[in-house]
Amino acid sequence: MAARIGALEAGGTKMVLAVGSEDGSIEEQVSMPTVEPDRVVPEMADWFREKGVDAIGIGAFGPTGVNPKSPDYGHILFTPKLAWQGYDFLGKMREGCDVPMGYDTDVNVACLGEATFGCARGLDSVVYITIGTGIGAGVMIGGELVHGMLHPEAGHILLNVSPDDPGKSVCPSHNRCFEGLAAGPSIEARWGAKAVDLQGRDDVWELESDYIAQALENYVVCYSPQKIILGGGVMHQEQLFPLIREKFARYLNNYLRTPELEDLDSYIVPNSLDEKQGILGCIELGRRALAAS
Repeated sequence: MAARIGALEAGGTKMVLAVGSEDGSIEEQVSMPTVEPDRVVPEMADWFREKGVDAIGIGAFGPTGVNPKSPDYGHILFTPKLAWQGYDFLGKMREGCDVPMGYDTDVNVACLGEATFGCARGLDSVVYITIGTGIGAGVMIGGELVHGMLHPEAGHILLNVSPDDPGKSVCPSHNRCFEGLAAGPSIEARWGAKAVDLQGRDDVWELESDYIAQALENYVVCYSPQKIILGGGVMHQEQLFPLIREKFARYLNNYLRTPELEDLDSYIVPNSLDEKQGILGCIELGRRALAAS
C-alpha cells in the first residue's frame, strides 16, 4: 500500500496542509491562518493524525533551526511574531502526531520540490530564489540542501547600488542588500505603488532586473548551480526574465563557459509547479524522513 505523506508549508501569514503520495500527487489540501502557535499547532497535528499519514514534511518560515544536532533544531528563532519566538515547532508537532517528520525552511523545500518534481528534476545543484515580501534562497548542492551554522540568508548579500536608484534599502540591517533593494516592499517604497501596478514602467524593471542580475552572478560564482529558478510575487512580472538574463550575461562577462550558460533561457527560469513547489518539496521531505525511519 502506498505511503500517505503529510505536507506542511508553514508561512508567516498562512499554513498550507496537504496529504499526498510519494509520486507527488496531492489528495487533499487546506489552509489555516498563522495565529498563535498554541492554537494552530495542535489543530494541524490533529488534522494530520486524522488523515492517517505515515510521515510529514515541514517547510517553516524562518529564521529557524535546521541542524538536527543543535538544541534549537525545529525551533522558530528570532521573529517579529513574538508568540512564535523560540517556539519548539517540530517538537510540538511530534507530540500531536507521532510519525517520522522532516524539517527545513520554506524556501529550501521549494528548491527540493523543483528538483524532485519540477524543472530541475534530474539535477543535483540548484538555486531557488523567491522574491516577494522578502528575498530568500534555497540551495541544493550534490543533491543535499545546504544548511551550515543556520541556513543560507542569501537574500542579504550586498549589491552595488545603482546611481539611477531614486530610493534606498528598506532593510533595517543593511543599506545595500538584495532584499533591501529589490523585494516587494522596496519596490513599493521607491515607486509609491506595488509591483503589480507598475507593469508598464520600464524604469522600474530596468532597475529591478539589474539588482537581480547582480545577485545571480554572485550565486553562480559561489554555488555553480546547474539551474537558477526564480519565484515569488515579484517574479510574476514576466518581462523581468529577458532583462535579467541580458544583464546577468554582462555581469558574468564570459568568465565561466559551460553548456548551461550557453542557453540562459533554459538556465534562469520561472518556477514550474503552479506555486505548489513548496508543498511538493514537503512531500519529498516527508518521504525521506519515512525512508530513514
